Amino acid sequence: QVQLVESGGGLVQPGGSLKLSCVFTKVDFSFNAMGWYRQAPGEEEREMVAVIIGDRTIKYSDSVRGRFTISRDNPKNTMYLQMNTLKEEDTGVYYCMANYYGRKFQGQGTQVTVSL
Repeated sequence: QVQLVESGGGLVQPGGSLKLSCVFTKVDFSFNAMGWYRQAPGEEEREMVAVIIGDRTIKYSDSVRGRFTISRDNPKNTMYLQMNTLKEEDTGVYYCMANYYGRKFQGQGTQVTVSL
């Protein structure tokens, strides 16, 4: 069974940085895509933050482009999200997600709070 476990969330002041990690189960196949999504307080929908499609294509939402960096270390079965210049509107629960031919996997989420 594929499992994803996020860590690294916390409370940070505006302008600060955090680095999220997502450790995923070692599998004998390659995910079609892996990425980070977030759910803001009071919102029902999750917003795509950053995604790696295949091994090379990276996409960011307009709201985080230039501030966040997604990366993946396959030997360590870990995906990261480096978040810099954080803003209050970045507050939310961040989820690690993976997709394999339509099968979706996600972690339990990690809370990020940006506040004075």
